[in-house]
Amino acid sequence: MTADKCPHTIAGPTPATDPAPAAPVGPAAVIPRPRHRLPVLGDLLSVDPAKPVQKEMRMAAELGPIFERKIVGQRLVVVSGVDLVSEVNDESTWAKSLGQPIRKLRSIAEDGLFTAFNNEPNWAKAHNILAPGFSQAALRGYHGSMLRALDGLRSAWDGAAATGDPVDVSRDMNRLTLDVIGLAGFGYDFGSFTKSAGAEPAERPVSEDPFVTAMSRALAHINRTSNDLPFVRKLFGRKAAEQHKADIALMRSVVDDVIAERSRHQGGHDDLLDLMLGTVDPASGESLDPVNIRNQVLTFLVAGNETTAGTLGFALYYLAKHPEIAAAARAEIDAVAPGDAPLSFDQIGKLRYLRRVVDETLRLWPAAPGYFRKVRTDTMLGGRYAMPMGSWVFVLLPQLHRDPVWGNDTETFDPDRFLPEQARKRPRDAYRPFGTGPRSCIGRQFALHEAVLTLAELLRRYEFTGDPAYTLDIQEAVTLKPRGFTLRIRSR
Repeated sequence: MTADKCPHTIAGPTPATDPAPAAPVGPAAVIPRPRHRLPVLGDLLSVDPAKPVQKEMRMAAELGPIFERKIVGQRLVVVSGVDLVSEVNDESTWAKSLGQPIRKLRSIAEDGLFTAFNNEPNWAKAHNILAPGFSQAALRGYHGSMLRALDGLRSAWDGAAATGDPVDVSRDMNRLTLDVIGLAGFGYDFGSFTKSAGAEPAERPVSEDPFVTAMSRALAHINRTSNDLPFVRKLFGRKAAEQHKADIALMRSVVDDVIAERSRHQGGHDDLLDLMLGTVDPASGESLDPVNIRNQVLTFLVAGNETTAGTLGFALYYLAKHPEIAAAARAEIDAVAPGDAPLSFDQIGKLRYLRRVVDETLRLWPAAPGYFRKVRTDTMLGGRYAMPMGSWVFVLLPQLHRDPVWGNDTETFDPDRFLPEQARKRPRDAYRPFGTGPRSCIGRQFALHEAVLTLAELLRRYEFTGDPAYTLDIQEAVTLKPRGFTLRIRSR
C-alpha cells in the first residue's frame, strides 16, 4: 500500500459539531520532501514500483517522521513518528481513507469490509452481522478447522523431511491460510495440499491452487499499477489488464461455487458464511444481498489469506535465523503441551512467549504495511503542518514500529519487547499492525490464534534451518511476504 490518489467524501462517525481547526503554533512549516523535484512529473524519480514500502522507509529514515511527495500533481504525505500517528488516529478529527491500492482492490471485493467507503451502508451492516463470528466462543469453534487445515501442511512437510527437499515457505503458508479460512469461515475445503481425490494424502500430487495463483497475480498487478502513469499503462499494459480481469473472474467464480454449495446445505455450520446467509443486521433489520456476501467472502479469502501467510513466513524466517528463540519457544510448547496430541484451544492462550514472537514479527514486518487517514476539518498536524479538510496521509507501519520509542536496536528481533512491563512503557499508538479505530481489522484475534497455533505445531514437530546465504527479500503485492525463502526441515 503506498498512495491514495483519489480522495473521497468522509462519512461514518463524526462529531455533532465539527471541531475548530487546530490553532497554529506559528507559520505553517514546509513538509520535508525529496530533493530534485521535476517540473510536471514532480517526485516521480522517488517511486519504486516494485518495492514502494521499502523505498518509503528509506525516505522516512532520511527525511524524518513526516514527508511529502508530489507525483504528476498528486500529493502524498507519509507519517511514521508516533506523536504524529497518535494525532491522525484521533477519530474526532480523522477517519479512515481508502488509498489507491485499496481502491484498486475494489475491483475484486467492491464494498467488502476492508474496501468499503465509510459512507457505504453495507460496511456497518456487514460489521454488525459478522462481529459475533469473531467472538471468543466463535474462535473456539474454528480451532478444529484450523487443525484440519494443518494436517495438509504436516503431510507435505513430513514428505519434505523424508526426502530432504527444501520447502517454499511463502507458497506453503499461502496454501495453509487459504485452507484455514476456507474451512473455518465457509466450510469449504480448497485442498491446497491434496489435489487428487482418492489417493492417500502423502501420495497426492500438489500443484499451485488456481485461486491462489489468480489472487497473487491480481494483488501484484494492483501494487504494480498503484504508482505508475496511466498513459504508460494504457500503452504497454493491455495484456496485463486483460489477465487481471480474467483473474478476478476466476476468483469470483470460485466464491460463487462456495456460496452455491452452502446455499444447498444451509444451517448447522456456525461459521461466517452461515452468519451472512441467515442473519439480519440488528440495527437496520436488513440482510446482506448476495453480491455483498460474495464481496465479503472475497475480502476474507484475500485479506485473511495474504496477511496471515505473510506473518507466518516472516516468523519462520526469524525463528530459523535465531535458533535460541526457536529453542525457547519449543521449551514453552513442550511445557504447556507435553506429548504429541493436537494442541487444544486453551493451550494456545498459554503460549505467551510464542505470542510475543508473533507480535515482534508484526512489529518488524506487518503484513499490511500501512493505512490511510483523512482529516475531517482544517488542522495543523503536529502544530506545524497545514492539513486542509480532506487532506489525507499514509501511516507507514514498518517505520512507525522502528520509532525511537522502541529503543536504539529497532532492527533486532527481540520478542521480549512485548513483555508486559516493556509494553506499558510505550505509547499505545507505537504499535498498530491491525490498523486503528472502528475500521481496524475485525479478524485480528482469528489471525493471531491461527498464527500461534501454526507456529506451535510446526515447532513441536520439526527442526528447520534456512539457507545461510539467503538475505531477506521482501515481496510487495499490497501485502508483504518473504520471497525466495526456503527451509530444510527434519522431524523431531
